[in-house]
Amino acid sequence: MNTYLIVKWLHIISSVLMVGTGFGTAFYLFFIHRTRNLEAIAEVSRLVVRADTWFTMPAVIFQPLSGLWLMQQTGLTLTTGWILLSLALFVLAGICWLPVVWLQIELRNTARACRDEQRPLPDYYWRKARLWEWLGYPAFIAVTVIFFLMVNKPF
Repeated sequence: MNTYLIVKWLHIISSVLMVGTGFGTAFYLFFIHRTRNLEAIAEVSRLVVRADTWFTMPAVIFQPLSGLWLMQQTGLTLTTGWILLSLALFVLAGICWLPVVWLQIELRNTARACRDEQRPLPDYYWRKARLWEWLGYPAFIAVTVIFFLMVNKPF
């Protein structure tokens, strides 16, 4: 197997880790919030932050590096339509994802403190949780379109 195929495989695997972990953690935090169970929220939010740190963040860093390397190896340029749109969507997803990371850490810390002090989650927790949720929608749509563009290379 040559270097190009190894990097292409790693690019695909890291994209799956990035999107899969992001969607999976969002699924669990979204639904655990509906239970209003403080103990469960504290535990799930702790694991969400861990999963993003261990899986999503390295993939987010690797994706543009490997994608640009693959582009260069195949003779494509940044002006290729589907690559340009993919990069723009990646930036959009990143603009949404960076505040989500901060919000997840805030949600985790607040839930942990409330659990430890045996007090209910405050209103500002739920405002941050709604913002966290709403930032996830455009990011998820953006990466879904990127998958379409990577597979179909329409222009």
